[in-house]
Amino acid sequence: MKNSKVELKKPVVEEIAAALKDAKGAVLVDARGLTVAQDTKLRKNLREAGVTYKVYKNTMIKLAAQGTDYEQLNPLLEGPTALAVSSTDETAPARILYNFAKDAKTDKLELKGGIVGGEFYDEKSIQVIATIPSRDELLGRLFGSMKSPVTNFARVLNQIAEKGGAANCEAAPAAEEVSAEAPAAE
Repeated sequence: MKNSKVELKKPVVEEIAAALKDAKGAVLVDARGLTVAQDTKLRKNLREAGVTYKVYKNTMIKLAAQGTDYEQLNPLLEGPTALAVSSTDETAPARILYNFAKDAKTDKLELKGGIVGGEFYDEKSIQVIATIPSRDELLGRLFGSMKSPVTNFARVLNQIAEKGGAANCEAAPAAEEVSAEAPAAE
């Protein structure tokens, strides 16, 4: 009988192990007390960001994490635990969970801690990581700051062209010099 229970648990442990194997970031969360509507919205937000989110038994997570960086999560595996894992964006699970809790104004969603980039972070540290913008957002900011000087330079060149080009800009000071010299010659 005990052997059959182990066989039933094996696929679940393998599912968790596979998710953790490809993970760049994983966060443990206690979502007790969320309403069905809140939980549905949270799962939708996570799914749209490519984050897998599922409630597992703590013993299953411990078995799946054995011998990996995720074994550091074992002390956090108490009480009901959901696991949010991303294989593309290291900070996405923490960011989405944190922002959801903040936007929903709920203290029912408790970030326990997680692993980001192979490093363990406790509850407070994972909340700090959650405030880091996504890679795409950071790249957008970088390109925007690089684009700004080029745009301003192009705008200046356009204004010069509209006023008759560089020849008129150089001719104007020369004309002023001639008129300044003319009265002196009289």
